[in-house]
Amino acid sequence: MFYRVNMATLAVTKEAGEQYKGLAGRALTSRIVKTEVDANAHALGRLNKLVLAPGFLTGTFAPNAGRMSFGAKSPLTGTIKESNVGGFIGHKLGRCGVTAIIVEDTASDDKMYTIVVTKDGIKLEECPELKGLNIYDASAKLQQKYGAKAGIATIGTAGENKMASACIGATDQDGEPTRQAGRGGLGAVMGSKGLKAIVVDDAGAANIPFVNEEAFRAGAKKLAKALTTHAVTGQGLPTYGTNVLVNILNEAGGLPTRNFTEGRFEGANDISGETMYETIKARGANPTHACSPGCIIRCSQTYKDKDGKMITGGLEYETCWGFGADLGINNLDDIAYMNRLCDDYGVDTIEMAVTLGVAMEAGVAKFGDSKAAIELIHEMGKATPLGRILGAGATVTGKVYGVSRVPAVKGQGIPAYDPRAVKGVGVTYATTTMGADHTAGYVVATNILGISGKTDPLAAEGQVDLSRNFQIATSFIDATGLCLFVAFAILDIPEGMEGIVEMCNARYGWNYTLNDYLEMGKEVLRDERAFNKAAGFGDDSDDLPDFFRHEPLKPHNVVFDISKEELKQVFNF
Repeated sequence: MFYRVNMATLAVTKEAGEQYKGLAGRALTSRIVKTEVDANAHALGRLNKLVLAPGFLTGTFAPNAGRMSFGAKSPLTGTIKESNVGGFIGHKLGRCGVTAIIVEDTASDDKMYTIVVTKDGIKLEECPELKGLNIYDASAKLQQKYGAKAGIATIGTAGENKMASACIGATDQDGEPTRQAGRGGLGAVMGSKGLKAIVVDDAGAANIPFVNEEAFRAGAKKLAKALTTHAVTGQGLPTYGTNVLVNILNEAGGLPTRNFTEGRFEGANDISGETMYETIKARGANPTHACSPGCIIRCSQTYKDKDGKMITGGLEYETCWGFGADLGINNLDDIAYMNRLCDDYGVDTIEMAVTLGVAMEAGVAKFGDSKAAIELIHEMGKATPLGRILGAGATVTGKVYGVSRVPAVKGQGIPAYDPRAVKGVGVTYATTTMGADHTAGYVVATNILGISGKTDPLAAEGQVDLSRNFQIATSFIDATGLCLFVAFAILDIPEGMEGIVEMCNARYGWNYTLNDYLEMGKEVLRDERAFNKAAGFGDDSDDLPDFFRHEPLKPHNVVFDISKEELKQVFNF
Protein backbone atom coordinates (compact mmCIF):
# COMPACT_ATOMS: atom_id res chain seq x y z
CA MET A 1 0.00 0.00 0.00
CA PHE A 2 1.15 3.54 -0.87
CA TYR A 3 0.59 6.38 1.60
CA ARG A 4 0.77 10.10 0.91
CA VAL A 5 1.35 12.45 3.81
CA ASN A 6 0.72 16.13 3.09
CA MET A 7 2.56 18.17 5.70
CA ALA A 8 0.70 21.39 4.81
CA THR A 9 -2.81 20.00 5.29
CA LEU A 10 -1.80 17.14 7.64
CA ALA A 11 -3.87 14.83 5.47
CA VAL A 12 -2.95 11.15 5.05
CA THR A 13 -4.29 9.27 2.05
CA LYS A 14 -3.65 5.80 0.72
CA GLU A 15 -3.66 4.43 -2.79
CA ALA A 16 -2.75 1.30 -4.72
CA GLY A 17 0.06 3.01 -6.65
CA GLU A 18 -0.65 1.11 -9.87
CA GLN A 19 1.65 3.38 -11.86
CA TYR A 20 4.57 2.13 -9.75
CA LYS A 21 3.66 -1.53 -9.73
CA GLY A 22 6.59 -3.96 -9.72
CA LEU A 23 9.05 -1.55 -8.08
CA ALA A 24 10.54 -1.34 -4.59
CA GLY A 25 13.45 0.19 -2.69
CA ARG A 26 15.70 2.44 -4.76
CA ALA A 27 13.90 1.52 -7.98
CA LEU A 28 10.71 2.89 -6.48
CA THR A 29 12.05 6.00 -4.72
CA SER A 30 13.94 7.09 -7.83
CA ARG A 31 10.94 6.52 -10.11
CA ILE A 32 8.67 8.53 -7.82
CA VAL A 33 11.17 11.40 -7.49
CA LYS A 34 11.81 11.43 -11.24
CA THR A 35 8.06 11.39 -11.99
CA GLU A 36 6.68 13.68 -9.30
CA VAL A 37 9.41 16.16 -8.33
CA ASP A 38 10.28 19.19 -10.47
CA ALA A 39 14.01 18.76 -11.12
CA ASN A 40 14.49 22.51 -10.77
CA ALA A 41 12.63 22.77 -7.47
CA HIS A 42 14.51 23.87 -4.37
CA ALA A 43 15.48 20.78 -2.42
CA LEU A 44 14.25 22.35 0.83
CA GLY A 45 11.08 23.80 -0.67
CA ARG A 46 7.51 22.58 -0.77
CA LEU A 47 7.83 20.96 -4.22
CA ASN A 48 10.44 18.40 -3.16
CA LYS A 49 9.18 15.08 -1.81
CA LEU A 50 10.70 12.65 0.67
CA VAL A 51 9.98 9.04 -0.25
CA LEU A 52 10.40 5.97 1.98
CA ALA A 53 10.34 2.50 0.43
CA PRO A 54 11.30 -0.96 1.73
CA GLY A 55 12.85 -3.36 -0.77
CA PHE A 56 11.31 -6.39 -2.47
CA LEU A 57 12.55 -8.70 0.29
CA THR A 58 12.51 -6.32 3.28
CA GLY A 59 10.50 -7.72 6.18
CA THR A 60 10.81 -11.32 5.06
CA PHE A 61 13.11 -13.96 6.53
CA ALA A 62 15.55 -13.59 3.64
CA PRO A 63 19.12 -13.28 4.96
CA ASN A 64 20.40 -9.70 5.23
CA ALA A 65 17.17 -8.19 3.92
CA GLY A 66 16.69 -5.41 6.46
CA ARG A 67 17.36 -2.40 4.24
CA MET A 68 15.10 0.39 3.02
CA SER A 69 15.49 3.48 0.86
CA PHE A 70 14.90 7.18 1.41
CA GLY A 71 14.68 9.24 -1.77
CA ALA A 72 14.43 12.95 -2.66
CA LYS A 73 16.19 15.72 -4.49
CA SER A 74 19.40 16.30 -2.53
CA PRO A 75 20.10 19.70 -0.96
CA LEU A 76 23.81 18.81 -0.95
CA THR A 77 24.21 17.97 -4.63
CA GLY A 78 21.10 19.24 -6.42
CA THR A 79 20.81 15.78 -7.99
CA ILE A 80 18.48 12.90 -7.28
CA LYS A 81 19.38 10.94 -4.16
CA GLU A 82 18.64 7.53 -2.67
CA SER A 83 20.01 6.92 0.81
CA ASN A 84 19.95 3.37 2.12
CA VAL A 85 19.64 2.35 5.78
CA GLY A 86 19.49 -0.79 7.90
CA GLY A 87 18.26 -1.17 11.46
CA PHE A 88 14.69 -2.03 12.47
CA ILE A 89 12.54 0.44 10.56
CA GLY A 90 12.67 -1.09 7.09
CA HIS A 91 11.90 -4.58 8.38
CA LYS A 92 8.89 -3.32 10.29
CA LEU A 93 7.60 -1.19 7.40
CA GLY A 94 7.70 -4.27 5.19
CA ARG A 95 5.79 -6.30 7.79
CA CYS A 96 3.15 -3.55 8.04
CA GLY A 97 2.47 -3.86 4.31
CA VAL A 98 3.87 -0.44 3.40
CA THR A 99 5.16 -0.21 -0.17
CA ALA A 100 5.99 3.49 0.05
CA ILE A 101 5.34 6.64 2.04
CA ILE A 102 5.46 9.86 0.05
CA VAL A 103 5.89 12.96 2.21
CA GLU A 104 4.69 16.06 0.36
CA ASP A 105 4.73 19.84 0.89
CA THR A 106 5.95 21.52 4.08
CA ALA A 107 4.27 22.17 7.41
CA SER A 108 2.41 25.47 7.42
CA ASP A 109 3.24 26.15 11.06
CA ASP A 110 6.45 25.97 13.05
CA LYS A 111 5.53 22.65 14.61
CA MET A 112 7.24 19.26 14.33
CA TYR A 113 5.41 16.03 13.59
CA THR A 114 5.90 12.28 13.80
CA ILE A 115 4.57 9.73 11.31
CA VAL A 116 3.31 6.69 13.22
CA VAL A 117 2.89 3.43 11.28
CA THR A 118 1.07 0.31 12.48
CA LYS A 119 -0.49 -2.70 10.79
CA ASP A 120 -3.71 -0.66 10.56
CA GLY A 121 -2.25 2.28 8.65
CA ILE A 122 -0.43 5.53 9.41
CA LYS A 123 -1.18 8.83 11.13
CA LEU A 124 0.51 12.13 11.92
CA GLU A 125 1.06 13.21 15.51
CA GLU A 126 2.39 16.53 16.75
CA CYS A 127 5.58 16.15 18.85
CA PRO A 128 6.50 19.49 20.49
CA GLU A 129 8.49 17.63 23.14
CA LEU A 130 10.98 16.47 20.50
CA LYS A 131 11.73 19.81 18.94
CA GLY A 132 15.36 20.82 19.46
CA LEU A 133 16.42 17.37 20.64
CA ASN A 134 19.23 15.42 19.11
CA ILE A 135 18.81 11.88 17.88
CA TYR A 136 19.71 9.88 21.01
CA ASP A 137 17.36 11.85 23.27
CA ALA A 138 14.60 11.99 20.67
CA SER A 139 14.81 8.24 20.09
CA ALA A 140 14.68 7.57 23.84
CA LYS A 141 11.54 9.68 24.25
CA LEU A 142 9.89 7.95 21.30
CA GLN A 143 10.71 4.55 22.78
CA GLN A 144 9.13 5.62 26.07
CA LYS A 145 5.97 6.59 24.22
CA TYR A 146 5.70 3.85 21.60
CA GLY A 147 7.65 1.00 23.16
CA ALA A 148 11.19 -0.30 23.06
CA LYS A 149 10.45 -2.60 20.13
CA ALA A 150 9.34 0.16 17.76
CA GLY A 151 11.48 0.92 14.73
CA ILE A 152 12.43 4.59 14.74
CA ALA A 153 14.01 7.02 12.28
CA THR A 154 14.55 10.60 13.35
CA ILE A 155 16.57 13.73 12.69
CA GLY A 156 18.70 15.76 15.08
CA THR A 157 19.30 19.48 15.23
CA ALA A 158 21.33 19.36 12.01
CA GLY A 159 18.21 18.24 10.19
CA GLU A 160 16.00 20.74 11.98
CA ASN A 161 18.47 23.46 10.98
CA LYS A 162 18.30 22.16 7.38
CA MET A 163 22.02 21.64 7.02
CA ALA A 164 22.86 20.18 3.63
CA SER A 165 24.81 17.24 5.09
CA ALA A 166 22.17 16.23 7.65
CA CYS A 167 21.32 12.53 7.88
CA ILE A 168 18.42 10.44 9.20
CA GLY A 169 19.23 8.22 12.20
CA ALA A 170 17.56 4.84 12.60
CA THR A 171 17.51 2.48 15.57
CA ASP A 172 19.13 -0.95 15.45
CA GLN A 173 17.82 -4.16 17.04
CA ASP A 174 18.98 -2.97 20.46
CA GLY A 175 17.12 0.32 20.12
CA GLU A 176 20.30 2.34 19.65
CA PRO A 177 20.16 4.99 16.86
CA THR A 178 23.41 3.87 15.24
CA ARG A 179 22.21 3.27 11.68
CA GLN A 180 22.22 6.22 9.30
CA ALA A 181 20.66 7.13 5.99
CA GLY A 182 23.77 9.21 5.75
CA ARG A 183 24.55 10.72 2.41
CA GLY A 184 22.99 13.52 0.41
CA GLY A 185 21.42 15.60 3.18
CA LEU A 186 18.03 13.90 3.28
CA GLY A 187 17.80 14.73 6.98
CA ALA A 188 17.54 18.37 5.91
CA VAL A 189 14.72 17.49 3.51
CA MET A 190 12.94 15.75 6.38
CA GLY A 191 13.46 18.80 8.59
CA SER A 192 12.19 21.13 5.89
CA LYS A 193 8.92 19.20 5.85
CA GLY A 194 8.42 19.70 9.59
CA LEU A 195 8.87 15.97 10.08
CA LYS A 196 10.90 14.99 13.14
CA ALA A 197 10.49 11.21 13.16
CA ILE A 198 8.94 8.08 11.72
CA VAL A 199 7.89 5.38 14.19
CA VAL A 200 6.89 1.89 13.06
CA ASP A 201 5.19 -0.63 15.36
CA ASP A 202 4.52 -3.95 13.63
CA ALA A 203 2.78 -5.56 16.61
CA GLY A 204 0.08 -7.89 15.40
CA ALA A 205 1.13 -7.70 11.76
CA ALA A 206 0.71 -10.90 9.80
CA ASN A 207 3.73 -12.57 8.27
CA ILE A 208 4.49 -11.46 4.73
CA PRO A 209 2.78 -13.78 2.22
CA PHE A 210 4.60 -15.61 -0.56
CA VAL A 211 3.22 -16.92 -3.80
CA ASN A 212 5.59 -19.89 -3.40
CA GLU A 213 7.03 -20.12 0.12
CA GLU A 214 8.87 -23.37 -0.54
CA ALA A 215 10.76 -21.85 -3.47
CA PHE A 216 11.46 -18.74 -1.36
CA ARG A 217 13.00 -20.86 1.39
CA ALA A 218 15.15 -22.69 -1.16
CA GLY A 219 16.43 -19.38 -2.55
CA ALA A 220 17.09 -18.04 0.94
CA LYS A 221 19.10 -21.15 1.74
CA LYS A 222 21.29 -20.62 -1.33
CA LEU A 223 22.06 -17.03 -0.40
CA ALA A 224 22.72 -17.91 3.25
CA LYS A 225 25.16 -20.64 2.23
CA ALA A 226 27.05 -18.23 -0.03
CA LEU A 227 27.26 -15.62 2.74
CA THR A 228 28.49 -18.01 5.41
CA THR A 229 31.09 -19.75 3.21
CA HIS A 230 32.65 -16.72 1.50
CA ALA A 231 35.82 -15.51 3.20
CA VAL A 232 34.75 -11.85 3.33
CA THR A 233 31.13 -12.22 4.48
CA GLY A 234 31.70 -15.36 6.53
CA GLN A 235 34.99 -14.47 8.23
CA GLY A 236 36.51 -11.02 7.59
CA LEU A 237 33.48 -8.77 8.10
CA PRO A 238 32.02 -10.67 11.09
CA THR A 239 35.36 -10.45 12.90
CA TYR A 240 36.76 -7.02 12.09
CA GLY A 241 33.82 -5.19 10.51
CA THR A 242 34.29 -2.97 7.48
CA ASN A 243 37.23 -1.32 9.25
CA VAL A 244 39.29 -4.34 8.21
CA LEU A 245 39.94 -2.24 5.11
CA VAL A 246 42.19 0.36 6.77
CA ASN A 247 45.37 -1.71 6.66
CA ILE A 248 44.42 -3.18 3.28
CA LEU A 249 43.95 0.23 1.64
CA ASN A 250 47.01 1.61 3.39
CA GLU A 251 49.13 -1.19 1.97
CA ALA A 252 47.63 -0.56 -1.47
CA GLY A 253 48.58 3.12 -1.23
CA GLY A 254 44.96 4.17 -1.65
CA LEU A 255 44.14 5.40 1.89
CA PRO A 256 43.52 9.15 1.47
CA THR A 257 45.57 10.98 4.09
CA ARG A 258 45.49 14.63 5.23
CA ASN A 259 42.93 15.82 2.71
CA PHE A 260 44.00 13.47 -0.07
CA THR A 261 47.65 14.56 -0.20
CA GLU A 262 49.07 11.05 0.35
CA GLY A 263 47.95 7.45 -0.06
CA ARG A 264 49.42 6.01 3.12
CA PHE A 265 48.99 7.00 6.78
CA GLU A 266 51.72 6.27 9.28
CA GLY A 267 49.10 5.74 12.00
CA ALA A 268 46.94 3.35 10.01
CA ASN A 269 47.38 0.35 12.27
CA ASP A 270 46.32 2.41 15.30
CA ILE A 271 42.87 2.93 13.75
CA SER A 272 42.57 -0.42 11.92
CA GLY A 273 39.90 -3.07 12.24
CA GLU A 274 42.39 -5.38 13.91
CA THR A 275 43.22 -2.81 16.60
CA MET A 276 39.56 -1.90 16.99
CA TYR A 277 38.67 -5.58 17.50
CA GLU A 278 41.27 -6.03 20.22
CA THR A 279 40.22 -2.78 21.90
CA ILE A 280 36.55 -3.75 21.90
CA LYS A 281 37.29 -7.21 23.28
CA ALA A 282 39.56 -5.85 26.02
CA ARG A 283 36.84 -3.45 27.18
CA GLY A 284 34.08 -6.05 27.29
CA ALA A 285 32.06 -4.71 24.37
CA ASN A 286 30.77 -6.63 21.37
CA PRO A 287 32.92 -6.76 18.20
CA THR A 288 30.30 -8.72 16.23
CA HIS A 289 26.77 -7.37 16.03
CA ALA A 290 23.82 -7.57 13.63
CA CYS A 291 22.24 -4.20 12.89
CA SER A 292 18.96 -5.58 11.53
CA PRO A 293 16.80 -8.71 11.67
CA GLY A 294 18.05 -11.60 9.57
CA CYS A 295 21.63 -10.32 9.27
CA ILE A 296 24.09 -13.19 9.19
CA ILE A 297 27.16 -11.12 8.29
CA ARG A 298 27.11 -9.20 11.61
CA CYS A 299 29.73 -6.59 10.69
CA SER A 300 28.54 -4.01 13.22
CA GLN A 301 29.86 -3.66 16.78
CA THR A 302 29.56 -1.71 20.02
CA TYR A 303 32.42 0.44 21.26
CA LYS A 304 33.09 1.40 24.89
CA ASP A 305 35.59 3.83 26.39
CA LYS A 306 38.35 2.88 28.84
CA ASP A 307 35.90 3.08 31.74
CA GLY A 308 33.43 0.70 30.11
CA LYS A 309 30.95 3.40 29.08
CA MET A 310 29.21 2.92 25.74
CA ILE A 311 30.36 5.49 23.16
CA THR A 312 28.94 4.34 19.87
CA GLY A 313 28.09 1.45 17.61
CA GLY A 314 28.37 0.62 13.95
CA LEU A 315 31.81 2.14 13.38
CA GLU A 316 32.39 1.81 9.64
CA TYR A 317 35.64 1.88 7.70
CA GLU A 318 34.69 5.13 5.98
CA THR A 319 34.16 6.85 9.33
CA CYS A 320 37.41 5.54 10.84
CA TRP A 321 39.25 6.61 7.70
CA GLY A 322 37.58 10.03 7.59
CA PHE A 323 38.12 11.06 11.20
CA GLY A 324 41.40 9.15 11.19
CA ALA A 325 43.74 9.20 8.20
CA ASP A 326 42.05 12.06 6.37
CA LEU A 327 42.53 14.30 9.41
CA GLY A 328 45.89 12.81 10.44
CA ILE A 329 44.37 11.41 13.66
CA ASN A 330 45.33 8.01 15.09
CA ASN A 331 43.23 7.89 18.29
CA LEU A 332 40.37 5.36 18.06
CA ASP A 333 38.58 6.71 21.13
CA ASP A 334 38.44 10.21 19.64
CA ILE A 335 37.25 8.78 16.32
CA ALA A 336 34.51 6.83 18.11
CA TYR A 337 33.45 9.96 19.98
CA MET A 338 33.27 11.96 16.73
CA ASN A 339 31.10 9.20 15.26
CA ARG A 340 28.82 9.45 18.31
CA LEU A 341 28.54 13.23 17.95
CA CYS A 342 27.63 12.99 14.28
CA ASP A 343 25.07 10.27 14.95
CA ASP A 344 23.56 12.41 17.70
CA TYR A 345 23.49 15.77 15.92
CA GLY A 346 22.37 13.91 12.81
CA VAL A 347 25.04 14.64 10.22
CA ASP A 348 26.77 12.37 7.70
CA THR A 349 30.14 11.22 9.08
CA ILE A 350 31.70 11.00 5.61
CA GLU A 351 30.71 14.50 4.58
CA MET A 352 31.73 15.92 7.96
CA ALA A 353 35.12 14.19 7.82
CA VAL A 354 35.87 15.39 4.28
CA THR A 355 34.71 18.87 5.30
CA LEU A 356 37.03 18.93 8.30
CA GLY A 357 39.89 17.82 6.06
CA VAL A 358 39.24 20.83 3.81
CA ALA A 359 38.94 23.10 6.87
CA MET A 360 42.26 21.83 8.23
CA GLU A 361 43.92 22.52 4.90
CA ALA A 362 42.53 26.04 5.17
CA GLY A 363 44.18 26.43 8.58
CA VAL A 364 40.99 26.40 10.65
CA ALA A 365 42.63 23.62 12.71
CA LYS A 366 45.80 21.55 12.46
CA PHE A 367 45.96 18.07 11.00
CA GLY A 368 46.25 15.56 13.82
CA ASP A 369 44.42 17.71 16.36
CA SER A 370 41.48 15.53 17.37
CA LYS A 371 40.33 17.90 20.11
CA ALA A 372 40.00 20.72 17.58
CA ALA A 373 38.09 18.40 15.23
CA ILE A 374 35.66 17.55 18.04
CA GLU A 375 35.13 21.23 18.78
CA LEU A 376 34.39 21.92 15.11
CA ILE A 377 31.69 19.22 15.15
CA HIS A 378 30.21 20.93 18.20
CA GLU A 379 30.24 24.23 16.26
CA MET A 380 28.13 22.51 13.62
CA GLY A 381 25.82 21.13 16.31
CA LYS A 382 25.34 24.60 17.81
CA ALA A 383 24.67 26.06 14.33
CA THR A 384 27.10 28.93 14.82
CA PRO A 385 28.10 30.79 11.65
CA LEU A 386 31.21 28.60 11.37
CA GLY A 387 29.13 25.54 12.19
CA ARG A 388 26.65 26.32 9.44
CA ILE A 389 29.49 26.56 6.94
CA LEU A 390 30.79 23.15 8.01
CA GLY A 391 27.27 21.68 8.02
CA ALA A 392 26.85 22.76 4.42
CA GLY A 393 29.57 20.30 3.39
CA ALA A 394 33.04 20.17 1.89
CA THR A 395 32.30 22.05 -1.32
CA VAL A 396 30.81 25.07 0.45
CA THR A 397 33.59 25.05 3.06
CA GLY A 398 36.19 24.99 0.30
CA LYS A 399 34.59 27.97 -1.40
CA VAL A 400 34.35 29.98 1.81
CA TYR A 401 38.00 29.40 2.66
CA GLY A 402 39.43 29.54 -0.86
CA VAL A 403 40.72 25.96 -0.87
CA SER A 404 41.44 24.44 -4.30
CA ARG A 405 41.92 20.82 -3.18
CA VAL A 406 38.31 19.93 -2.41
CA PRO A 407 37.67 16.20 -2.89
CA ALA A 408 34.03 16.24 -3.97
CA VAL A 409 31.91 15.38 -7.00
CA LYS A 410 28.63 17.19 -7.68
CA GLY A 411 28.98 18.76 -4.25
CA GLN A 412 29.37 15.52 -2.27
CA GLY A 413 32.60 14.57 -0.51
CA ILE A 414 34.70 11.68 -1.85
CA PRO A 415 35.08 8.88 0.70
CA ALA A 416 37.82 6.56 1.82
CA TYR A 417 39.43 5.39 -1.45
CA ASP A 418 41.74 7.63 -3.43
CA PRO A 419 40.65 7.48 -7.10
CA ARG A 420 44.25 7.77 -8.29
CA ALA A 421 45.22 4.50 -6.61
CA VAL A 422 41.84 2.73 -6.93
CA LYS A 423 40.83 3.85 -10.39
CA GLY A 424 37.73 1.72 -10.74
CA VAL A 425 36.02 3.43 -7.83
CA GLY A 426 37.29 6.71 -9.27
CA VAL A 427 35.11 6.03 -12.32
CA THR A 428 32.18 5.41 -10.01
CA TYR A 429 32.80 8.64 -8.10
CA ALA A 430 32.93 10.62 -11.33
CA THR A 431 29.84 9.15 -12.94
CA THR A 432 27.36 7.98 -10.31
CA THR A 433 24.07 9.82 -10.37
CA MET A 434 24.32 10.85 -6.73
CA GLY A 435 27.64 12.63 -6.26
CA ALA A 436 30.74 10.82 -5.04
CA ASP A 437 29.39 7.58 -3.56
CA HIS A 438 31.47 4.42 -3.16
CA THR A 439 28.40 2.25 -2.59
CA ALA A 440 26.94 3.11 -6.00
CA GLY A 441 29.49 0.88 -7.75
CA TYR A 442 31.93 -0.71 -5.33
CA VAL A 443 34.73 -1.59 -7.76
CA VAL A 444 37.05 -1.79 -4.74
CA ALA A 445 35.85 -5.39 -4.51
CA THR A 446 37.69 -6.29 -7.71
CA ASN A 447 40.42 -3.63 -7.73
CA ILE A 448 41.64 -4.32 -4.19
CA LEU A 449 40.04 -7.45 -2.76
CA GLY A 450 40.25 -9.66 -5.85
CA ILE A 451 36.57 -10.56 -5.76
CA SER A 452 35.15 -11.72 -9.10
CA GLY A 453 38.65 -11.58 -10.57
CA LYS A 454 41.46 -9.12 -10.03
CA THR A 455 42.26 -5.94 -11.88
CA ASP A 456 45.22 -3.62 -11.45
CA PRO A 457 43.86 -0.71 -9.40
CA LEU A 458 46.59 1.59 -10.77
CA ALA A 459 45.77 0.90 -14.42
CA ALA A 460 43.09 2.64 -16.46
CA GLU A 461 42.24 -0.35 -18.64
CA GLY A 462 38.92 -2.05 -17.97
CA GLN A 463 37.79 0.27 -15.20
CA VAL A 464 34.93 1.87 -17.14
CA ASP A 465 33.39 -1.52 -17.90
CA LEU A 466 33.80 -2.64 -14.30
CA SER A 467 32.16 0.46 -12.87
CA ARG A 468 29.28 0.22 -15.34
CA ASN A 469 28.55 -3.38 -14.39
CA PHE A 470 28.82 -2.68 -10.67
CA GLN A 471 26.51 0.33 -10.91
CA ILE A 472 23.87 -1.67 -12.76
CA ALA A 473 23.99 -4.60 -10.34
CA THR A 474 24.01 -2.29 -7.31
CA SER A 475 20.90 -0.50 -8.51
CA PHE A 476 19.08 -3.84 -8.52
CA ILE A 477 20.45 -4.90 -5.11
CA ASP A 478 19.28 -1.56 -3.68
CA ALA A 479 15.78 -2.41 -4.92
CA THR A 480 15.71 -5.76 -3.12
CA GLY A 481 16.28 -4.49 0.41
CA LEU A 482 19.36 -6.68 0.73
CA CYS A 483 22.50 -5.35 2.36
CA LEU A 484 25.02 -4.34 -0.30
CA PHE A 485 27.60 -6.57 1.35
CA VAL A 486 25.91 -9.65 -0.11
CA ALA A 487 27.67 -8.61 -3.32
CA PHE A 488 31.01 -9.88 -1.99
CA ALA A 489 29.63 -13.42 -1.86
CA ILE A 490 27.39 -13.50 -4.92
CA LEU A 491 30.16 -12.19 -7.19
CA ASP A 492 32.22 -15.29 -6.42
CA ILE A 493 29.45 -17.81 -5.71
CA PRO A 494 26.83 -17.77 -8.50
CA GLU A 495 24.36 -19.81 -6.44
CA GLY A 496 23.99 -16.82 -4.14
CA MET A 497 22.72 -14.63 -6.96
CA GLU A 498 20.47 -17.48 -8.09
CA GLY A 499 18.98 -17.46 -4.62
CA ILE A 500 18.18 -13.73 -4.84
CA VAL A 501 16.42 -14.17 -8.17
CA GLU A 502 14.49 -17.17 -6.83
CA MET A 503 13.38 -15.29 -3.71
CA CYS A 504 12.10 -12.27 -5.65
CA ASN A 505 10.24 -14.51 -8.07
CA ALA A 506 8.81 -16.72 -5.33
CA ARG A 507 7.53 -13.84 -3.26
CA TYR A 508 5.60 -12.18 -6.08
CA GLY A 509 4.92 -15.04 -8.47
CA TRP A 510 7.21 -13.62 -11.14
CA ASN A 511 9.23 -15.56 -13.66
CA TYR A 512 12.03 -13.07 -14.25
CA THR A 513 15.58 -14.01 -15.17
CA LEU A 514 18.74 -12.45 -13.81
CA ASN A 515 18.98 -10.43 -17.01
CA ASP A 516 15.48 -9.09 -16.38
CA TYR A 517 16.53 -7.87 -12.94
CA LEU A 518 19.71 -6.33 -14.31
CA GLU A 519 17.55 -4.53 -16.86
CA MET A 520 15.65 -3.13 -13.88
CA GLY A 521 18.99 -1.87 -12.56
CA LYS A 522 19.62 -0.13 -15.86
CA GLU A 523 16.17 1.44 -15.72
CA VAL A 524 16.90 2.84 -12.25
CA LEU A 525 20.00 4.54 -13.62
CA ARG A 526 18.06 5.86 -16.61
CA ASP A 527 15.47 7.38 -14.29
CA GLU A 528 18.12 9.02 -12.15
CA ARG A 529 20.08 10.36 -15.08
CA ALA A 530 16.91 11.76 -16.65
CA PHE A 531 16.17 13.67 -13.44
CA ASN A 532 19.73 14.96 -13.23
CA LYS A 533 19.76 16.06 -16.85
CA ALA A 534 16.56 18.03 -16.23
CA ALA A 535 18.26 19.57 -13.18
CA GLY A 536 21.21 20.71 -15.33
CA PHE A 537 23.66 17.85 -14.83
CA GLY A 538 24.73 16.64 -18.25
CA ASP A 539 27.53 14.25 -19.26
CA ASP A 540 30.15 16.96 -18.76
CA SER A 541 29.36 17.04 -15.03
CA ASP A 542 30.62 13.44 -14.72
CA ASP A 543 34.23 14.02 -13.73
CA LEU A 544 36.59 14.29 -10.78
CA PRO A 545 38.14 17.49 -9.43
CA ASP A 546 41.10 18.42 -11.61
CA PHE A 547 43.72 17.99 -8.88
CA PHE A 548 43.29 14.23 -9.16
CA ARG A 549 44.51 14.47 -12.76
CA HIS A 550 47.47 16.73 -12.00
CA GLU A 551 48.76 15.97 -8.49
CA PRO A 552 50.60 12.60 -8.29
CA LEU A 553 49.66 10.55 -5.25
CA LYS A 554 52.35 9.07 -3.02
CA PRO A 555 53.63 6.36 -2.72
CA HIS A 556 52.89 5.26 -6.30
CA ASN A 557 53.08 8.79 -7.78
CA VAL A 558 50.05 8.18 -9.97
CA VAL A 559 47.30 10.43 -11.26
CA PHE A 560 43.77 9.67 -12.41
CA ASP A 561 44.21 9.18 -16.15
CA ILE A 562 40.86 7.94 -17.42
CA SER A 563 39.76 10.51 -19.96
CA LYS A 564 36.52 12.44 -19.86
CA GLU A 565 35.50 10.82 -23.14
CA GLU A 566 35.97 7.37 -21.61
CA LEU A 567 33.86 8.37 -18.63
CA LYS A 568 31.03 9.25 -20.99
CA GLN A 569 30.91 5.56 -22.01
CA VAL A 570 29.82 4.32 -18.57
CA PHE A 571 26.13 4.66 -19.34
CA ASN A 572 26.18 3.50 -22.96
CA PHE A 573 23.53 0.84 -22.43
